[in-house]
Amino acid sequence: MPDFEQLLYTQDGRVVTLTLNRPERLNAWTGIMETELIRALRHASDDDSVGCIVITGAGRGFCSGADVGGWAKIQSGEVRRPDRAPALVMSDAREASPNVPLTLFEAKPVIAAINGPAVGIGLTMAMACDIRIASDRARFSARFVRVGLVPECGGTHNIAAVAGIESALELILTGRIINATDPLAQKLVSRIVPHDELLPTAYALAREIASGPTDPVWLAKRLVRRNAAEQDMHRVVAGETQIFPQLKDKPAHREAVSAFMEKREPNFH
Repeated sequence: MPDFEQLLYTQDGRVVTLTLNRPERLNAWTGIMETELIRALRHASDDDSVGCIVITGAGRGFCSGADVGGWAKIQSGEVRRPDRAPALVMSDAREASPNVPLTLFEAKPVIAAINGPAVGIGLTMAMACDIRIASDRARFSARFVRVGLVPECGGTHNIAAVAGIESALELILTGRIINATDPLAQKLVSRIVPHDELLPTAYALAREIASGPTDPVWLAKRLVRRNAAEQDMHRVVAGETQIFPQLKDKPAHREAVSAFMEKREPNFH
């Protein structure tokens, strides 16, 4: 299991939890956190014992955005802009955190359990996850324009894809902070639950996903992600037709057919 400085990696059954772990700063984003999250996602996706991943935050926050202290140190010259991901820097020298949404896109199914403020990259990272469940204590903001920037981490695509273009533009162009009762917030997540029910709800869904056959679940996620915005139906069905017959000869499909004939629940693991 990887050793991390700003991330907790825990596994319960076939579900891995990645906890952003800077609670004293509401899990403000740093280069180290970004690098560790990418490493953890890749490690869990390569592990055959993992079926689903949950991302949440330690303490009262999910992720309060980039650590602005790192920006100030760079702008003052106290800290040189580095070549690798250090602590207290907005991201790393690549800027705009491009590898985070790309890694989430390719990872096994990921649920964001949003336990508190999700601001800036905290919001765009959550939007890059596959499913979002929020506590009623959550708050959301695409603050980028308020600090003279534009959304990163795939946010200009993912916020619009999740909430719709009009709602995305309202969030992005105003940089407004909204709470969980705001109608806009309800467009960003699949459900909002009482705070004490957040992790039990997320884990119940994660276990349900993880109980399925690993390869078909992972491939289905990738197909949906790639085809959701595809306008050419020929490409959609071509991708499905390429994968579908390959899976018919795999153990998961054979087990499902046997279970059906024997009138029992399939055991994929």
